Amino acid sequence: MIITSFEKSSKNKDMISVFIDNQYAFSLPEEEYLRLGLYEKSEITEEELGYIKREVLIKSAKSKAIKYVSLKLMSEKELYSKLLSKGFDEEISRIVVDDLKALGYINDKIYAQKFVFERSKLKPKSKKMLRMELSNRGISDDIIDEVLDNFEYDEITVIERLIKKKFGKYDLTDPKIEKKVFSFLTHRGFSYENIRHGLLNICKDE
Repeated sequence: MIITSFEKSSKNKDMISVFIDNQYAFSLPEEEYLRLGLYEKSEITEEELGYIKREVLIKSAKSKAIKYVSLKLMSEKELYSKLLSKGFDEEISRIVVDDLKALGYINDKIYAQKFVFERSKLKPKSKKMLRMELSNRGISDDIIDEVLDNFEYDEITVIERLIKKKFGKYDLTDPKIEKKVFSFLTHRGFSYENIRHGLLNICKDE
C-alpha cells in the first residue's frame, strides 16, 4: 500500500486526511501525523495501518470525547456528530461512542431525564414538543416514552403558570391579548384545547 497524498481536513484544519492508493483512508490530528512521520513515508503496511486506527485514532478521539462530555451532558447522537465535525471518521466515532456508553460516560436515559426536568423549570413546553426535541437529539422512542410517562407534568397547570407569568398584568378577556396568549403557547407545542382550558381556569379564579 502506498500513501499517495494528504491534505488538510475540510471539517477541521487541525486534522490531516490521508489517502492510500489514491483512496481516502483516514483522518488524524496533525500532531500525530507528524509524530508518526507519515509525510516521509511512501509505503504503509497493514500492521501500521491497523496500529494507527486502533491505537492512535481511537485514543485521540476518545480523549476529545471525554473532554466534551465532562463539560456538558450529551446524547449518543450529539457526541457522535461532534466527533464527525472534528474530522474523525464514522467508524472511529462510532467505536468511541460505544466505548464511552459502555463505560457510563454517556447515557441517553439520564440525558432525557435531565433534559425534561430542566425544560420544565426553565422553558416549559408541551410533552409533544419535548418528545420532538428529544427525538431530534437522537433519543430512542422507547426511552422517550419511559421518561415522559414517569415524569409528573400537568400541562394545564404549566399553561396557567406561563399565562400568569407572561400576561398576568393584561386583561385576558381582551381578544388581542387572548390571541397573543394562544400564539405564545401554541409555539411551545400546547394544544388549543388545553390553552382554552387554562385560560378559563384563570378567568374563573379572577
